[in-house]
Amino acid sequence: MAHKAGFVNIIGNPNVGKSTLMNAFVGERLSIITSKAQTTRHRILGIVNGEDFQVILSDTPGIIKPAYELQASMMDFVKSAFEDADVLIYIVEIGEQGLKDEAFFNKIAHSEVPVLLLLNKIDKSNQEQLEEQVAYWTEKVPTAEIHPISALEGFNVSEVFNRIIELLPESPAFYPKDTLTDKPERFFVNEIIREKILMHYKKEIPYSVEIETSEFFEEEEIIRMRSVIMVERETQKGIIIGHKGSALKRVGVEARKDLEKFFGKQVHLELYVKVNKNWRSDSKQLRRFGYTDKK
Repeated sequence: MAHKAGFVNIIGNPNVGKSTLMNAFVGERLSIITSKAQTTRHRILGIVNGEDFQVILSDTPGIIKPAYELQASMMDFVKSAFEDADVLIYIVEIGEQGLKDEAFFNKIAHSEVPVLLLLNKIDKSNQEQLEEQVAYWTEKVPTAEIHPISALEGFNVSEVFNRIIELLPESPAFYPKDTLTDKPERFFVNEIIREKILMHYKKEIPYSVEIETSEFFEEEEIIRMRSVIMVERETQKGIIIGHKGSALKRVGVEARKDLEKFFGKQVHLELYVKVNKNWRSDSKQLRRFGYTDKK
């Protein structure tokens, strides 16, 4: 039997369910999920292997109009997803009218690779709404295949995955067959801590935060980690720490529990907070955190 392999890149507006879909396909929690927009900052690969296929999925940041350098770098990850795709997944939700960037939308409409337009969150709609949406998107992107799904409930997810395999080109595997992702362990430590901050802090705080894991020592029974939460201003540092350290402790306890599930062993996590002024607009800092290759 011929072996198939290729890159399947997921794009769409913020908060439409890209990360939920990615995790449903992979069967692992690689991308963090919260109710806040702009949860995903990087392009994250999740690799699904079978005897005769390798699907390399790519979760990307939600498409926005960049307001500062970090967001511009996030949109560069989206641009790169158009360049190497064998299949494009454009995910929308019921009632949505299109991408927030017209140039990206035109790329989808005129894509030379197959486009699967996934109409997500249909569990929140009725049959009449669904039919209206299918008609709307058929007119907007006539070259796309439209599949109604619920990524959260798992409705039609396996059917879409089977269709992806059908569309992939014949190719040997790009990665060893036991590979799950292209990201190192520290990346997932950082993401799990950032998820807790997104969940527990309001307004600008979660978007002003970057995590850096400076120590990661794995022993037979335990993994010891030391991570720094970076903020842009002193006032933000105080908010992250909270009264007598209570807010920071909550983040640490919840992150440690998730990290123990992720790594399958006991975790000792030390958290610190540091001010790194205006890091979101500093290209040197962004390169350091893996956001951009721009000089």
